[in-house]
Parts: sequence; structure tokens; C-alpha cells
Amino acid sequence: MKNFKIKIALLSLGFATLLSCNKIKDFGDTNVNPNDITSPATYAILTGVQTGLGGWAKMNAPAIWVQYRSETQYPGTGLYAIPTFGFGTYTGQLLNLKTIITKSSNADEIAVARILTQYIYWHMTDALGNIPYSEALQGFVPKFDKQEDIYKGMITELKAANAQFINAGGLRGDILNGNNVDKWKKFATSMRAMMAIQLTKRFPNAGDYAATEFAAAIADGVITSNADNIQINYPGGDYRNPYWLDHDGARDNGLSVQVFTMLSNLGDGRTAAFGSSNTPVPYGLSEADINLWIKNNINWSRILNDNVRTETSPVFVLTASEVYMARAEAAERGWTGEDKTAMYNAGIAANFAQWNLPAPAASYYTQSSVALNGTNNMKKIAEQAYLAAFPNGMAGWRLWRRTGFPVLTPSPAPLDPNHAVTPRRYTFTASEYSLTPAGVITSLQALVPAGSSQAGDLQESRIWWDQ
Repeated sequence: MKNFKIKIALLSLGFATLLSCNKIKDFGDTNVNPNDITSPATYAILTGVQTGLGGWAKMNAPAIWVQYRSETQYPGTGLYAIPTFGFGTYTGQLLNLKTIITKSSNADEIAVARILTQYIYWHMTDALGNIPYSEALQGFVPKFDKQEDIYKGMITELKAANAQFINAGGLRGDILNGNNVDKWKKFATSMRAMMAIQLTKRFPNAGDYAATEFAAAIADGVITSNADNIQINYPGGDYRNPYWLDHDGARDNGLSVQVFTMLSNLGDGRTAAFGSSNTPVPYGLSEADINLWIKNNINWSRILNDNVRTETSPVFVLTASEVYMARAEAAERGWTGEDKTAMYNAGIAANFAQWNLPAPAASYYTQSSVALNGTNNMKKIAEQAYLAAFPNGMAGWRLWRRTGFPVLTPSPAPLDPNHAVTPRRYTFTASEYSLTPAGVITSLQALVPAGSSQAGDLQESRIWWDQ
């Protein structure tokens, strides 16, 4: 941004920027200074960026807002404290990826960096709405692009990145997909499909932009097997699963009663993976009330069971289950000619297998609250998609904002009665008002008012695709 003077403002979200790579074993020799601006070790920079992706796949605040988690001490996020989102990523991960794109001579490495760049922009625009995109990282104060243009730009760029792959065997430093070009291509096309399905409020009909792009992504080849899931595999030691770290010390979050109740009502075996006990944590209680509840329920359910929350457990970025659920929804909407029930059932089965659980019995699929029998089909698909995305906070938050499902009961103890419903966006940090005031103003003008006559920098305001 402005001469790259933006402060790193994402620390509160727990995002990492460029990390030291030489501590990750079995990923090659990275003892080359990645900060050498004349001849950077771009593969080492790639490794460093990827070590920080867990923060995006985890995103604490959205996971609490959509009630995957409930706070068990020092509540604030679940009581709707005003959330802020800064632009530190521009001078961290995005700048590092730009270094790869501009300095690398490896076409496959550049294509990977382009894909990861769009993954990060996707999270940023869905957090705030209009943000710098087309003019970002150019060394001058950039304009804020319209979110519609950002979405179309991301989809176009993902296509171009896939076309750049030559699969010459020179990709290295890739701890996300093990230097496997085919998996990167499926990641890019699957992101295109998930971006397209996110636009159903704006382009709801078959033949519209979103339906056309969705069908094109499916035709190009998306993730269809858990073997192709995009996941971060932590080696342990200095690089440990962040959910394990959550409960190694403070233990601030537990499995929300929302998720547990949904599973219990379905007789769903995923309770064995999603939490550590049958005592889920109530959502949105005041500090006094949650302290008392915890005191009386010492066996409260941690987020994820111990056997899937080890130091080396993976964090899932994008999975076959999520893609199958999007395909089921697209078929239900008439966007494709695929069998919606086949896609839906495949998504459920893939999610059970993803968590190493026995496949559900045939009777699971035929119960009235699961079967796509023409009654509340969209609700059922959305609720299963919500379970498939667990515990990915941004994925669940995107889905809830777009579909309204599952129906969430807001916190009974909001910190401010003027902010008493589930947030629909982050707000800008004070530094963005001082560094890019004109851009912030144009971004806010694109929001739908939230209970007021004029849209403002409010957590209840709706970004473009949420309108």
C-alpha cells in the first residue's frame, strides 16, 4: 500500500506472514536467505507463505460467529465486540507471493503463487467487501475495487494460473500439495466453483454468470476424492496444529451447542470427531455466566476430539465434501444436469471418511431431515454443507451469510445492544482510515445499510454478494 508503510494489523487474527523455513524437515534445503532481493530463494518463500495458511483456514472470529465454537473464558467475539480487519497481509503474505511471481523463473512455482494470491484475496474481500485488488502492491495508493470486479478477477486469474502450469518437475518447497501440479489444478478449479456458488444472491439463475462459471469449473476438473483434499500437514515441533495449540494452554473455545445439537438430532456419528465429550458449550454467555457454567461442567467439549487434534493433525483448506455439497446445490438450482442426490450423498460420505469415521448407515440418508425429497431441499443441503465445512470459520460464515442456514440464535448477552446480531462483515481499522481514506469511503458506499438510513462501517452491513 502507500509506500508499503501499512502496519501489520492482522496479529489479532493470528495470521502468520513469512516464517523461517529451515525448521521444517523433509521439505528440502531452505538455508538460503529468502530476503535477498536480487536473487531470492523463491521456493523457500513459498514454503514460508504456506506455513501461515492455517490462520486463514481457521479464522477464529467467523468460527465463533457461526457457532462452530463457543467461548469458554473472556468472551467478547461471541458477544459481538466490534471486529476489525487490517491490511497487514499486503506487506506480508501477498508481498511475498508477488516476489515469487516477479522473481521466479519456474512457471509452475509462479502458477502456485498466483493461486495462493487469489485464495488470500478471497478471504480478504469476503471479510470487508471492496478492497485494493487490481492496483495493489504497485507502490502507490491503490483504488478499492468493487467486489463484483474482484470476484470476476479472481476467477479469471485462477484460470490463467492453471494454464501456466507446464508440470516440468521443478516445483519444490510446496508443503501444501507435495509439489503435485495436478492437485494444484484441482485446487484452482475447485476454488472457482466455490467462488461461483457464493454469488447465488447476485446471479441466481441458470445461464447467469455464476452458473456458467460453476459449470465450467466442474468441467475442468475439481476435487472429487479425499486424497485430493487441500490440507496443511503439520510436522510437529515448531509447526504444530493450531487447534492443538488452542487447548495446550488457555483453552478458550469449545464445541458449540449449535453443532452438537444438529448432529445429535440426526443421530450423526461426527460427534465422535467434532468434539471431545457430549457436553457442548452454550453460546454467547456473559463472562460471569460462562465462568459458572464451566465450573459446573469440567468435562466440557473441546473443539475437535483429541485423536483429530494432535500436534501433527492436518488443517483442511478445501475438501471433496465441500465441493460435492456445492455441486448438490448447483444441481438443485438447475445450474447443472448432475444428480443432486448423488452429489449430496457423496459429500456426506466423504466428510465422514475425512474424519476417519465409519460410513453412515443407509437409514441416515433416508431420514426426513436429511433426504432430498422436495421439502426444504436447499435448507438440508446448506446444513450439510455447514457440517462439511466444520471447523473452517470463513467457509461456514460465507455459507450462513449467503443461505441463512443454519438458523442461528444470537448471543443472549451482547456487549452493546446496538450490535446484538451475528456480524456480516469486519470493520476497517483506524490505520486504514488514515492511510487510504478515499478507498475506505468508496468501500463503505457499496454496503447495504444495517438498520440505518446510510450504510456505514458496521459489522451488520452487507457486502455486495450478501445483498
